[in-house]
Amino acid sequence: LAVPGDLGNQLEAKLDKPTVVHYLCSKKTDSYFTLWLNLELLLPVIIDCWIDNIRLIYNRTSKTTEPPDGVDVKVPGFGQTFSLEFLDPSKRSVGTYFYTLVQSLVDWGYQRDKDIRGAPYDWRKAPNENGDYFVALRKMIELMYEQNGGPVVLIAHSMGNMYTLYFLNRQTQDWKDKYIKDYVSLGAPWGGVAKTLRVLASGDNNRIPVISSLKIRDQQRSAVSTNWMLPYNYTWPADKIFVSTPTANYTLQDYQKFYKDINFEDGWLMRQDTEPLVYQMTPPGVRMHCLFGTGVETPDSFYYEAFPDKEPKIYYSDGDGTVNLQSALQCQKWVNMQKQDVMLLELSGNEHIEMLSNATTISYVKKLLFDL
Repeated sequence: LAVPGDLGNQLEAKLDKPTVVHYLCSKKTDSYFTLWLNLELLLPVIIDCWIDNIRLIYNRTSKTTEPPDGVDVKVPGFGQTFSLEFLDPSKRSVGTYFYTLVQSLVDWGYQRDKDIRGAPYDWRKAPNENGDYFVALRKMIELMYEQNGGPVVLIAHSMGNMYTLYFLNRQTQDWKDKYIKDYVSLGAPWGGVAKTLRVLASGDNNRIPVISSLKIRDQQRSAVSTNWMLPYNYTWPADKIFVSTPTANYTLQDYQKFYKDINFEDGWLMRQDTEPLVYQMTPPGVRMHCLFGTGVETPDSFYYEAFPDKEPKIYYSDGDGTVNLQSALQCQKWVNMQKQDVMLLELSGNEHIEMLSNATTISYVKKLLFDL
């Protein structure tokens, strides 16, 4: 069972909007269309329509987010693998995600949507807003157990691990003992990631060259999950400076000021809503395999000459290019905290997304599934 991470999975939208941001934007659609990832929507001018459709609006009273008026977003293919194998339904290489891993399983005799399933979700939100997802996830695991005559192996990537931990922490030990055989975590940002501060300050185009970072910034800020991924104080020292400018330094004790200075105070509220979700780092209570990339330059801190509207100078440390090593290594803490085994495997030279299709990762999964 695969749980996607920060690249998420496909999202679809249907429109019936009172107004649009540009005359080229569609006001109304008869059916759902791919909102993420559709590279054609990221072209100049059209990207303004896309940002307006995919952004979330935070409600300070209910502490929840909603789409703009007239935008209906849904997650296609729960229980199926297509929406996380390729983020772009056209299957362009830039959107390849879980495909190699799923195809390997098929080559070994598994069947898509039967004994390999995907658990996509609205990755713009944190678990506190995705309650129905966890109900569906539990039901699907129980169904897979019944249909296939045995417990399930969970494989999660990136932020999907934070979702999986949140889910497992809310199940009884008896349930986990019965239904979960193993849990493989790939590139987990257990303690948040330093890169998040840059994403919030000046945006990050995720290496998709047609997108300007500043252009996509508002959408990235509005995703609650971005704010959830800020560094945590159980991973980094309180005095570590993540962002510096000619007039200020920001540590993880300065988040409120940071949000004020980037003129996004809703973000501070989102962070407070989500910080407690897995803060206790309670062990998952199942046999655990922590695979993490090292040896790739990973953003560690940022210097802004002009804050926050210009690209920063980036300083690097060890990790997988996205997740800093000290964050990935948080699962070491669980080795002596649960009776089930916790195994760590360093994937040297493995980049955050590429580890999903890496031969070492795939052979590790194979050995696990076939008890080799």
